[in-house]
Amino acid sequence: MHGNSASLKADRGLVDPFGRHVTYLRLSVTDRCDFRCVYCMAEDMTFLPKREVLTIEELARLGGAFIRLGVRKIRLTGGEPLVRRGIMTLIDYLARHLDSGELDELTLTTNGSQLARLADDLYAAGVRRINVSMDSLDPDRFRQLTRRGDLAKVIDGIEAALAAGLRVKINAVALKGVNDGEIDQMIAWCGQRGMDLTLIETMPMGQVEGDRFDFFMPLDVLLKEIEKSWTLIPSTHSTGGPARYYEIKETGTRLGLITPLSQNFCDGCNRVRVTCTGTIYMCLGQDDQADLRTPLRASEDDDLLVAAIQEAMTRKPKGHDFAIDRPGSRPATRRHMSVTGG
Repeated sequence: MHGNSASLKADRGLVDPFGRHVTYLRLSVTDRCDFRCVYCMAEDMTFLPKREVLTIEELARLGGAFIRLGVRKIRLTGGEPLVRRGIMTLIDYLARHLDSGELDELTLTTNGSQLARLADDLYAAGVRRINVSMDSLDPDRFRQLTRRGDLAKVIDGIEAALAAGLRVKINAVALKGVNDGEIDQMIAWCGQRGMDLTLIETMPMGQVEGDRFDFFMPLDVLLKEIEKSWTLIPSTHSTGGPARYYEIKETGTRLGLITPLSQNFCDGCNRVRVTCTGTIYMCLGQDDQADLRTPLRASEDDDLLVAAIQEAMTRKPKGHDFAIDRPGSRPATRRHMSVTGG
């Protein structure tokens, strides 16, 4: 993999207009997924033509450029990152920066469907923890929410990941009247396996069937219910993302809450997202973007790419425009969650 440039070495890192250092890149490697989760995708998605999607080598160059600009953590996302052909080649390349000390962590968010096959390879490459998106422990409800997912296969994948030595955190989107009645069960199930659980408020992104307001569950309300069964101790733990954590006294594991709507977390934002087409979004909840694919493909070295990344940083906003406070609220952005990888 090429793309080195001497001018990168002198850079002082990526700082936005509000003085926040961007050290965390969420890099989507595909818009494709083997599930069709109801809050993430439309049932009949139109996927991108192959020529628009960055190659594995281009994704590696892009990741390398961000690392040289001061990014210390990369999370690979999708769609479902593990369905991307050649994904282990990309992971092996990026993992070299772990060995050199330039990168602190390489991780990914997955639906778990491919983990039984790839967990050992991920650990061997240098990945040490992963997030698995799983919204229900009820097989029928799980299939309804994912429109095609097999819960048993996902649980097998989680067990394989734990056996391989990976730390697993479960991410669940809290949906009122859908899965909010099984949160206690999920806490107990995760606790038995030594896994943390993070609950996420549904985010108003992309047109999906139904009105998200009908399913919106403010996590401060859910927290009061959880505290009837569990002893929660506020924690200063942080993984570099937007979750705030509680220690669960009974299990010794953590409960995380991601609350983009009820409790905005923009002040400490240290991340940007790049799609599999090379579009950088400076904020998940805003449509402002910059094209990195054109400069990436225009030159063998990374000078044009770096200039485009640095220009994009000058436009990173203070916060998002999410709102879901009334029925019929329009999405903050038309693109689906699967496009930017969450």
